[in-house]
Parts: sequence; structure tokens; C-alpha cells
Amino acid sequence: MDSAVAAVVEHLIDNVLSVVATEASLLWGVRDAIGDIKHELTSMRSLLIDADKRGASSAGEETWVTNVRNTAYDVEDVIDMFMYHINSQQIGGRFSWFLHHTIYIPQTLWVRHKIACKLQNINKTIKTTSEFKQKYHVDPIEGKSSKDIHKWVVRHAESSLFVEEDELVGIKDKRQQLLMRLVDREQQTVISIHGMGGSGKTTLVANIYKNDTVKRHFDCYAWITVSQSYDVEDLLRSMIKEFYESKKETNPSNLSSMKYRLLVNKLVSYLEKKSYLLVLDDVWEKDVLDELKVSLRDSYPGSKIILTTRNDDVAHHPFMGIPYVHRIQLLEPDEAWELFCKKAFLGSPNRICPPELESFAQELVRKCNCLPLAIVALGRLMYSKNDTSQWNQINSSLNWNLSNNPELGAVKTILLLSFNDLPYQLKHCFLYCSLFPEDHKIRRKRLIKLWMAEGFVEKIEGSTLEEVAESYLLELTFRNMLQVVERNEFGRPKRCKMHDILRELALSISVKEKFGVVHDGEEEMKECRARRISIHKTDGELKSFTSMSKIRSFLVFNKTLKALPLGSKMLRVLDLEDAPIDELPDEVFKLFNLRYLNLKRTLLKKLPNAIGRLLNLQTLDLTDTQIETLPRGIGKLQNLRHLLMFRYTGNWNDFLYYIGMQAPSNFARLKNLQAVCSIEANDDLIRQIQSMTQLTSIGISNLKAVHEKDLCISIQNMRLLKILSITVTNEEETLRMDALSSPPPNLQKLNLTGKLEKVPQWFRSLQSLTYLNLHWSRLEEDLLPHIAALPHLGLLHLNNAYVGKQLCFSTGFLKLKELQIRNSPQLNEIIIEKGVMPNLKSLYIISCMELKTVPKGIEYLQNLQQLYLKSVSMELKNHIEGEGSVDFPEVQHIPNIYIWV
Repeated sequence: MDSAVAAVVEHLIDNVLSVVATEASLLWGVRDAIGDIKHELTSMRSLLIDADKRGASSAGEETWVTNVRNTAYDVEDVIDMFMYHINSQQIGGRFSWFLHHTIYIPQTLWVRHKIACKLQNINKTIKTTSEFKQKYHVDPIEGKSSKDIHKWVVRHAESSLFVEEDELVGIKDKRQQLLMRLVDREQQTVISIHGMGGSGKTTLVANIYKNDTVKRHFDCYAWITVSQSYDVEDLLRSMIKEFYESKKETNPSNLSSMKYRLLVNKLVSYLEKKSYLLVLDDVWEKDVLDELKVSLRDSYPGSKIILTTRNDDVAHHPFMGIPYVHRIQLLEPDEAWELFCKKAFLGSPNRICPPELESFAQELVRKCNCLPLAIVALGRLMYSKNDTSQWNQINSSLNWNLSNNPELGAVKTILLLSFNDLPYQLKHCFLYCSLFPEDHKIRRKRLIKLWMAEGFVEKIEGSTLEEVAESYLLELTFRNMLQVVERNEFGRPKRCKMHDILRELALSISVKEKFGVVHDGEEEMKECRARRISIHKTDGELKSFTSMSKIRSFLVFNKTLKALPLGSKMLRVLDLEDAPIDELPDEVFKLFNLRYLNLKRTLLKKLPNAIGRLLNLQTLDLTDTQIETLPRGIGKLQNLRHLLMFRYTGNWNDFLYYIGMQAPSNFARLKNLQAVCSIEANDDLIRQIQSMTQLTSIGISNLKAVHEKDLCISIQNMRLLKILSITVTNEEETLRMDALSSPPPNLQKLNLTGKLEKVPQWFRSLQSLTYLNLHWSRLEEDLLPHIAALPHLGLLHLNNAYVGKQLCFSTGFLKLKELQIRNSPQLNEIIIEKGVMPNLKSLYIISCMELKTVPKGIEYLQNLQQLYLKSVSMELKNHIEGEGSVDFPEVQHIPNIYIWV
């Protein structure tokens, strides 16, 4: 069974059943028809799960699943239209409701009758689909079975054992590092090699395994390919057989008939007092490691186990003590080129690319994005191509639609294994990432909100939807399905992207299953049958497509689109970030189903009161627009969870580097709001937010000293608060927060902008704080003793925060990884005592003109990787540049030093 199909359909059915459950009170008149469909879809969902577990499928089963998918889409369309009609009446308010239930009752009955007829027709289709299943049994009788795929995977993996030395590229340093660990008896027993599918894990380990020096170091050795479909007894038999054969001993009699207990006994007794090397290749689950552990527990000291896996959780699993984990990186560009030439120009002298083919070859290698599996497969494909026309044709047509080139089938099979192993919720999340442009760095927070709006995130008791969605993202990175390209100071992903070939695979699945499609402007898209469309290139305008009513998500990644071809009333997602749109069409405010509206960096200057009609909206992003005031309609958005509405001024060295918006007087009605940044303070608002105890993040600007008492009461009530940002009205206003006796216990990020007369005493109690930014505080009191002992503080930014001449880091700051000191015009000395800030990675000193020498004690910061000096004195610059400079010995251990005077 195509696992992508099953996942798409399973999610659709879940959505339909969820709507039926939550909107039951509104379904009078069509409830019976929906009840019948609910029963049938529930049965189909169970059959889909069973079919998905079996793996392979027949042509009949594929047809059945496609029919179920189309039926589920039809049900979703009908129910959405029904809910659209109901909500259009509710939006108008009580008077509209009264008119609707008196004057327009016949119209209502007609709509319900029409919908009931459609549902009855769908029910007939479902019954036909069920009869089709029974008629054809939909058993996996054609194509490759799961067993066939397992055998292919094992053969493909073990073929790495026969690769010649001169065919390998980019493993010399990795091999030497691992060889040293293998022969060192004091090192960890388990060595885990992990990385994405096709990255060369097995090839590297096979090269080490074949090494005669390695084999002589151990009494016996065995190579076992585990893969996704394994039987523990078969694995144990293979291990016994390989260990015996490695010593040229005859296999035990009756090995094939031995059961689990006898197999374990045989293996334990055989390995007793022997040092062994065991390779467990292609491990997908931690369970298999725990099951094998019992037979390996009495290993002789010095024995080693190497496992390869695509899953970070498996790589770190401590089944035989804490493992050494080696993450295999993709090839460097020059290594990728060398490997391609070895495969594509096997018959050429020295395997050198002919000059007339070089431009084509370079482009083909680029499309492989340094993935060894793809480079080898493509190189073998091109080996038989002799003239430039063939190379040009493949180069022009190659978009990794792997079904077009059987020679590239291994790439598709191996990468599909990773996709098929995902839980169905994660399949949707993964496919969704392909809607972003190639090499796009996807923001974690944006992606999480989109997944929530799409309904991909399941509700788990004790966790917020945001927390569950973030766990999905982490799982995809652990499985090497997404690459983390930027992390915060504690290793949490900030931005990620898809490998180009994985993205093409996801796109091909998305198009086939009508999950989503990308419009890249190369040809006019006259029809869109997918549920999601992502616009990447246009000439400024888009004509309406046919079948736009099917679309549920509309995303724009094009900075020239000026007009929206909105033909769907059922949109859940409208993402217009960076689009040069200065006005929203009225149709937007009729989208009752809209969950996510991203207007970031558009040209909007005003938001109409009609925004209040979007009753299901969860996320509204107005960042860096020209909007200054929110309309009263905002107070009607009872499902709103994230409201982002600040504008950066563009200069961090100014007092006011971001501006908030004015909120209406009914703002506090938003009882589901989780995060808001940033709202302009006024007397009424500060008192209002005392009731918003559910907030986890809030930003308040334009604050005045007279607001202190009410503000502190409000913050103390917000026990769930994790992020707090406060900005006073101007640089002469004093920020007073001394009345905050009990700050939120889970506060992680604190940003204070404004003059502080003294350091707040409650700073010492911020035991969860990871980030502190003090901007224009101009403290005369030494801040450092108040925060040195904070156990989790990782980032400290001080911008015009201290007016003294000396900063002395005399103790603590054990977790600090980044320190920024900006705009301290009187600061002439920084002292760092030994043992303080032991984990500091980055030090920024900016606009501190009185500082003439590097911080005293900087040589103690042995983990410091980056030193940034900007707008500093020439004396400081001259003190550290060049080997003969006065302070050069103190900074020579720092790998990266950047100086701008």
C-alpha cells in the first residue's frame, strides 16, 4: 500500500469525524446522513491502517484507496459548505440570526435539503467503494511484497562490502577517526553512525569492517543488516552463523530449527571470553537493540558494536552503555564532483570529465546536493550517455521524478523507506514542507503555526498544541527528514530546510495525492485539483484557476504578486508574507474557515473591522506592516492563539528599535490567546490584561511609570508566562517594576527597554531564564552579581545598560554562551576571572570607544569561538592584530576574530 495515500486519507477522515463531533448541535436536518457516513468512514479508516501496516499493495487496493480519498475529500467539501452557510448567519449578529430564523427559514431548509441530497449520493459512492473492496479483496497480490523489499534492502546494503577502495570518496578522515575508536579498549562499546538515507553510512562502515587490521584485532566478527522488517530469531541465527564463519568454524547443527531461548544461549556461550566486532546496519527501532542486548551482555572487554541508523533517537540509545555518536555529513562540493566523475567517466583516462560536458556535469552534480546515493546513481546513469545532446536532455528534464529513469530507482526506494516509516501525522507535516521553495530556510515558529492551522497536530492531554507541534518538528530532524540550518544557544532548531531530493520526492507524492502543488511560473496553471497551492513565481498577477473551490491553503513566496485569485471560500491558510499587497479584498473576510493569516511585511496600512468575521482564526501575523491600530473586530476572534503586530525601526542602536500597535478596549476577551507582541500600553489596557492569565508570551510598549502597580499585578497573574518584553514610552521615562514580588516561575526570555534606577530584586529568582536583554537601562548599580548565579542563562545582551567604567565577571554564568556589550561610552575595562563563563562561545563588543585593551582574562575563555569588535578604538584594534601585538597571545586561541573600527 502506498503509505502516502493512506496517510492523506486517514487525516481527512479524522478531520471529518472531528467536525461531526464538535459541530453536532448545528447539524440538524442532515445528522442522519452524516451519521451513516461517519460509520462507513470509521470502518474505512481501520482498513487503511491495516493496509498501511502490510506495506505492499495490489492494483485493486490502490484503486480502492484512491476512491476512498476522493470520497473523503467530497465529504469534507460538503460539510465545509454546510458550516460556511451556518457561520455566515452567525457572523451577522443577533439581528441577522433573528431574520434568518424567521424570514429566511425556507432558504435554510432548501440549503439543508440540498446538502442532505449530496450526502446521500456520497453514501451511495461509499457503499459502492466497499463493495469494490469485497469483490477484489484488495489483498497485496501484485508488485513487490514487504519481504521482497526487505531482501532488496539487505542486498543493496551488503553490496557496500564489495566496493573497491579506489571508488570511495570523502571518507579518509572519518575512517581514521573511527578506526582509532575501534581498537581502543577504553572507548565506548557502541559506535553509532547516523545520517539521512543515502548519505554513505553503510559504505563507510563497510570499508572499516573489511580492514584486515580491524579483523585481526577481534576474535570474531559479524555483519547483520537489520532494516525495517526484521525477525529477532533470524537476526540471532545470522549473528551465530557469521561469528562462526569468521573463525572458519562449522555452523552449529540444527541452527535453522532453534528457537529464541536456545539461540540466545548459543550466542552467549560462544561469545564468552571473546572480543567481537558486530555491525548492526540499518537499524530503525530501539526495540531491536533491547531485544539483542540480552545475548551480548557478557561480552569480553574490548568488544565493539557499530550500528548505522537514520534516527537520532536510535543512535543515542544506551542499550550497551552511552554510545559514541558520529553524525555523517554530506560530501563537500569538490568531493561530490570527484565521486560523480568516478562513476560517469569510468572509461575515460583518469576519469576526467571531457571539456564539452563539464557545464552539464557541474549542473547535474549541483542537483544531487552532495548526497552520495544520488551522485552514484546519476553518475551510473550518465556513464552510457556519449554526446552533448543526451547530457543536455537529461540535465533539462531532471527534476528527480524518479519513475522516469529506472536507473535512479534505488534513490527513490531508499528515501521512500524513511518516508513510509513516519507516523501518519508526521507524513503530512513532512509533505507540507515541500511547499516551501527549494533551499528555503523555514522558521520553526511559522511552520508550527501552519501545521496547527491545517489540523495536523493532535491534541494530547497535558500539552499545548504548540508543544506537540514542536515535538513533530524535532522528530523529523531526529529522523534526518529535515536539516537544521540554524539553532539557538541551547540547540533548539530555529530554522530548517529540506534536502532538494527529499523535497522533490515529497512534491511528487503531494501532487499524486492532491495534497499540494507548487506553481513556479514556467507554465500557466489553468486547473488546480490539489488542496494546497504554493505560488513561487509569477509575472505580478495570477488568473483564477478552475477548481479553486477545492483549495484549503494558499501560500505565496513571491514578492511581485499584487492580486489574489481567491476562488475558494474554504481556505484554512492564507500566507502572504512579503507580497506587495496594500489592500485585502473583501472576499478574505468571508473565509470563516480561515485559521492562519500571515500578512508579514506586506504594504497594508489599515486592518478593517471585518477581521472580526474570521471566527476560526488562530494566527494573525501583522509584523512589519504599516498598521498602527487594531479594529474592535479583533475582540471577536475567540479562537485566536497568536497575534504578532510589531514593527522594527531598523536600528538596534536606537532607543526605540521596535513599535507596537494600539489594541481595542475589548482586547481582553481573547481567552484563547497564547502570545501577543506587541501592544501599546494605556491605563485601561494594563488593567484589562490582569484577566489574561493564559498568556505564555506578551510584549508591551509605550509604558509609563504610573502603570507600575497595575502592570506588576497583571504579570504576577500570568503564571504560564515564558516570554516578557517591556518598553517604556521614551528614553527619559523610568521603567518601574519593583512591585513585582513574584515573577512568573517559568519565565525564559526577558526583554526590558528603558531606564532602571536600580536592579530589580526579583532578577535573582528567575531560575528558568535563558535570555536577558537590557536595552537603554543606564544602570549605575553593578548588574552582574544579581544574575551571575542564574542556572540557565545562555544569552546576555547589554545595550547601553550600564554607565560604569568597569565590568567584572567574578563568578558564575556557567551556562552563558553569548555575551553582547553595546553602547557603553564610559566602559574602559572588562575583567573576567578564571572559571567564569566557561561555556561562552560568542563575545560581541560594539560601540565601546573607551575600551583600549581586550577583556582581562579572555584567555580563560577556552571555548570561545567568535570575538566581534565593532566601532571600537584604534588602540584596541592595534592591541590584537598581528602576531607581535600586545594582546595577541591572550586571543590567539579564538578561531574567529572580526574587527570593524
